[in-house]
Amino acid sequence: MQPGPTLINRCFNAVMPYVSTLVGLPIDPAFGNDCKKKSFGKSSFVCECSSTYCDDVDQDFDTLPGQYVVYTSTKDSLRLFKNTSTLVPDTEGKFGDLRLTIDRSVRHQTVLGFGGAFTDSATINIMNLSEPVQEHILNSYFSKSGIEYNLGRIPMASCDFSTRNYSYDDVPGDFELKNFALEMEDLTYKIPVIKRAMAVASRDIKLFGSPWGPPYWMKTNQDMVGGAALYGEPGGKYYETWALYFARFIEEYAKQDIDIWGLTGQNEPTAGEAERYPWQCLFFNASLQRDFIKMDLGPILEERGFGDVKLMILDDQRFLLPGWAETVLNDKEAAKYVSGIGVHWYYDDFFPATFLSQTHDLFPDYFMLATEACEGYLPLDAAVILGSWERGEAYSKDIMEDMNNFVAGWVDWNLVLDMQGGPNWVRNFVDAPIIADFDNDTIYKQPMFYHLGHFSKFVQPDSVRIGVTTECVATTGCNKFDSIAFELPDESGRVAIVVLNRNDKASEISVCESGVGCINANIEARSIQTFVYTNKHSEEVTTPVNSTSIASSSYLTTFFDLLLSLLFFV
Repeated sequence: MQPGPTLINRCFNAVMPYVSTLVGLPIDPAFGNDCKKKSFGKSSFVCECSSTYCDDVDQDFDTLPGQYVVYTSTKDSLRLFKNTSTLVPDTEGKFGDLRLTIDRSVRHQTVLGFGGAFTDSATINIMNLSEPVQEHILNSYFSKSGIEYNLGRIPMASCDFSTRNYSYDDVPGDFELKNFALEMEDLTYKIPVIKRAMAVASRDIKLFGSPWGPPYWMKTNQDMVGGAALYGEPGGKYYETWALYFARFIEEYAKQDIDIWGLTGQNEPTAGEAERYPWQCLFFNASLQRDFIKMDLGPILEERGFGDVKLMILDDQRFLLPGWAETVLNDKEAAKYVSGIGVHWYYDDFFPATFLSQTHDLFPDYFMLATEACEGYLPLDAAVILGSWERGEAYSKDIMEDMNNFVAGWVDWNLVLDMQGGPNWVRNFVDAPIIADFDNDTIYKQPMFYHLGHFSKFVQPDSVRIGVTTECVATTGCNKFDSIAFELPDESGRVAIVVLNRNDKASEISVCESGVGCINANIEARSIQTFVYTNKHSEEVTTPVNSTSIASSSYLTTFFDLLLSLLFFV
């Protein structure tokens, strides 16, 4: 994939679909705009977008019977590069380094989707770029030509990724929240960007709110910053007012024509244990959250007409499971208000994903959603590394690890950060999939962006994770292959399989389904691939594959008309 499209590229891309149909060969270049590569001397490259150009993704991943589509991103050269090829008969156990056997009869969780957070910082960064670059960002994330996010997280008032510390009601003693009001950051940045994202989105966007902390006057330390709890006990006036704060947030966003799909009870409630925690927080342990939900938050949401809003507990690290869920969900009065469990990715390397499966086994009727992740958060890490393939791999590995253990979706942190990894009012800078370079009115799409796209674009909402049996005969590196499979929700019979190769060498793999056939493919070193195929036979599709005798004359006419017009233009 070369930097930027040429006229010849565009001509070639325009006529190849007709040639492919006429000759019956899987000629399939990437019809979208190619990545304009830029290197910052790191392990890989970024894709640069300016006011006049941005790469996109081929929108069509429908498959014909007997064929499969594969999208490939590699450390060295490719970003969501599309190709098609042919399924082959099962070789009965003969394969290269890796064989994946698909079993649709084994069905697991239904997918909620993928997305990122509309923080103050992200939306400020978007609005500080030129209009064309803003459109590139929103299309890249949400549109059919992008990676088609369908989830969005909204901080309720300020968080560390704000430019200041604020709440929605700083009037002490206002227990009825008569002075509750959205702030400039909502009205000028978050809400306008959310609306524009909704306007270009190919899928409905499910939005959920998360609070970092209440107004200072509700906390025992009289400060939004630093670890402390609310005054009093659940059922008391401070907890009741804090519950009302959630409902007022939903109501004020509804006035702006934005519906809130879900809420988390508190962002990282255990952060509130640290007295000197450096930014906004509020303490809850599991029993305190249980009592707050059953005595205050649940009843008030129902009373105000928001009983259908999806309330998630925890919104903190996986190592707190399954204990946190047991404390809350074993209480029937609390559990009746809860829909799901939010988990963050920090420290996942140190705590097994089996904690998630254990939680699902105990509470199969509650979804789990990964609600926050970012790279560059550790003290010794560089906040932003432009072109880090390793950070993209870490995202993909974590997504597959989570979802192979019943997590229903995965939400990244900030959509866009600046070159420093902010703004952040406490200088807690981190990385993001898109980095804004204001000096050049440019954005850089990181490897993380494309790794996320290998899931978000193809694994549509309401897909179902299905069974995969893995056999690896490679002499080394078996532990550096990761895979997951989903049946897509339409009636096309399509399956999407994502395979990550973290090895420094290429491998031959087979992906087989009984009665359908096999994909025999080469998975390049340090690469990620998404395969899509259907189990439908030709007679089951709307336009049979063998109908070229009827269609060929119209395709031939269109092809020559298009070719002549392109030659004339040249």
